[in-house]
Amino acid sequence: MLIACGRVLKMSKETNTGINFFQKYLTLWVALCMVAGVLIGKFLPAIPAFFGKFEYANVSIPTAILIWIMIYPMMMKVDFESVRNVGKNPKGLYTTWAVNWFIKPFTMFGIASFFFYVVFKGLIPADLAKQYLAGAVLLGAAPCTAMVFVWSQLTKGNAAYTVVQVATNDLIILVAFVPIVKFLLGVSNVAVPWDTLIISVVLFVVVPLSAGVLTRMRITKRKGVEYFEKKFLPKFDDATVIGLLLMLVLLFSFQGEVILSNPLHILLIAVPLTIQTIFIFFLAYLSARGLKLPHDIAAPAGMIGASNFFELSVAVAIALFGMESPAALATVVGVLTEVPIMLMLVKIANKTTNWFPQKGSS
Repeated sequence: MLIACGRVLKMSKETNTGINFFQKYLTLWVALCMVAGVLIGKFLPAIPAFFGKFEYANVSIPTAILIWIMIYPMMMKVDFESVRNVGKNPKGLYTTWAVNWFIKPFTMFGIASFFFYVVFKGLIPADLAKQYLAGAVLLGAAPCTAMVFVWSQLTKGNAAYTVVQVATNDLIILVAFVPIVKFLLGVSNVAVPWDTLIISVVLFVVVPLSAGVLTRMRITKRKGVEYFEKKFLPKFDDATVIGLLLMLVLLFSFQGEVILSNPLHILLIAVPLTIQTIFIFFLAYLSARGLKLPHDIAAPAGMIGASNFFELSVAVAIALFGMESPAALATVVGVLTEVPIMLMLVKIANKTTNWFPQKGSS
């Protein structure tokens, strides 16, 4: 779900282990971008002030462009033809859907609320706690649709089945993300206008998804799937990395004052996000074990819920609350925590293959 959308078929030396240089050290790059952005906001405030002028319907146009650069390559990698195979191995799909949409958003809300309002009550003011909770909810309501390809490969997951999981998840996001976010933010007394939320999903899911599908169809029709997968898609890898890093620098240039005023809050936000990630992984992973699913289906099922579609979360947080909002900060903290935690979960999954049937599928 993050840098270059976890390309599965890349054959260069840097991906022999399934994850490239930028993906492996994503947390480091995010941290460096955070520092660079904060320094720009502190010592060169005219830069964020300039970009802040370009806004339409509460949506930052520069940020929207950078997010499209990130998401468009990801959407091209999803083969919706695979949805036709949805009837095969249905128990794995049911596990993914149930955890992602009936459990994950609500456990994120519960865990984040407990820490922000109870455990850290004396450390986080109530107004900031509400915004941090909003950011956590946006993360919890957007399960991974891209980086899961990397986690699946690292755990020797069934690549074809992972594509089905991702494709159906993208379709569900179109109809479930808005009402779930609206409901949970309403419960937490955060006012969210329907029109802004819907516009955000249209801009950052529907538009790039449509563009990605049309591009995939056109290129594969003209030059074939092999050319599309091995020659065309890699051209966009650097663009995705650049888009992500520039977007983070821009975001943190707006967040400088909040971060410098509350540096401890970065760690405090990371606590519930970390607990949620680990909890959701084991919930899906052990559920798959209980259903006697093979490991190559169980591992991706656990990863897709544990990881987040952070691009969408950041985009919606910015559209709803602004570049300088604590809610946007909370979604980016999710990026800082996600990669090292997911790599740890990959190791756990690879050490527990004996828990699952070695052959066959459900």
